[in-house]
Amino acid sequence: MTQTSFVPGPETQAEMRAALGCFATGVVVVTTQSPRGPLAITANSFTSVSLEPPLVLWCPAVQSKRHDPFVGASHFSIHVMAEQDMETALHFARNGEVFDTHAWSANAQGTPALEQALVRLDCGHHAAHPGGDHTILVGEVLRVTQRGDLGAGLVFHQGQYGRFSR
Repeated sequence: MTQTSFVPGPETQAEMRAALGCFATGVVVVTTQSPRGPLAITANSFTSVSLEPPLVLWCPAVQSKRHDPFVGASHFSIHVMAEQDMETALHFARNGEVFDTHAWSANAQGTPALEQALVRLDCGHHAAHPGGDHTILVGEVLRVTQRGDLGAGLVFHQGQYGRFSR
């Protein structure tokens, strides 16, 4: 078995991205209401933090044009995508302001709630922390909505979308 080693830095960013890509993650679409209307972003930087209180986090890139509205939002919703929702995830990765082809309604806090998520976590802004070229957004889960058939979640691994096979 051959091993390589490197020191992370500007000249090894591609290698660092590839190394981190070996860790499979779930795919979520995060939504909020912005002054311009509904806004969404696709992320794979999502994790649970605490059950008491119920806290989760995700990390938008500072350079993203969608960063500031999410960091400043009082509420946001995290939608765990199913394997069949890859096109929705790809759509909101490219364009976060076009909702006309995706069924949604506003939740109690006015945040866009997509219909096709496996699970939706409606969150209140709990904290924001600097995290290098990202911001760590912590949300307190106010309500959980889940489909009756939870099915398989959409997974991102080594730059590819897919699913975990059993």
